[in-house]
Amino acid sequence: MQPQPAFILVRPQMGENIGAAARGMWNFGLDRMRIVDPRDGWPNSRAVAVSSGAGRLLDDAIVTETTAQAIGDCDYVYATTGRTRDLTKPILSPEAAMQDAAVRIRAGGKVGVLFGPERTGLENDDIVRANAIISVPVNPDFPSINLAQCVLLTAYEWRRTTDSSLPDAAPTDWASQIEVEKLSDHYEGVMEEAGFFFPLHKADSMKLNLRNLWSRMPLTRADVQMLHGIMRQMVRWRNRS
Repeated sequence: MQPQPAFILVRPQMGENIGAAARGMWNFGLDRMRIVDPRDGWPNSRAVAVSSGAGRLLDDAIVTETTAQAIGDCDYVYATTGRTRDLTKPILSPEAAMQDAAVRIRAGGKVGVLFGPERTGLENDDIVRANAIISVPVNPDFPSINLAQCVLLTAYEWRRTTDSSLPDAAPTDWASQIEVEKLSDHYEGVMEEAGFFFPLHKADSMKLNLRNLWSRMPLTRADVQMLHGIMRQMVRWRNRS
């Protein structure tokens, strides 16, 4: 199986939709499913019943408690959402997102795509961890689409993209999400100690915006190491002063 993105179902509510999502993925040659905190627990017999011939995707699915754990090894993440958000990120169609994902994967990157729960979709705490947003151009008078439908649309665009000829990108040692998360923790901790997050009632939104800033930046491992070094040196200089 060729390199491919991981499809990550975040807090899915119905086993039937998980099974249908697995079936849609396998229709287009995708078999790397991850599931975050499924409402009805795991394994789920209803998911197996609906998955038809794609049951092995469910057997091999990685189940985690948090979104951060599910994307920890990814260096670029897309979040599917249809609602307007206050978080500034690139917004791509499924077609453009999968073309972009194919280029990144050909360059050795690890890509994840987040799909939200059926009733509410992804929350800001999930989306802030993503680098870009996938928005499906649906009828504005009836914008809600089923979880499995969104998975199917995205998987279809992946198949279309990988069936075409794309130029190989130069290999790049991109930072993983867990490395970016640790960088964010480092800066947030030092800035908290310095009293940056003031006034207190705005601290949470300031921290959210800071994490969103990191996720928008295409960071390499060398970038992350340099940014850690900059902050460590600033702290040393402050302590000497």
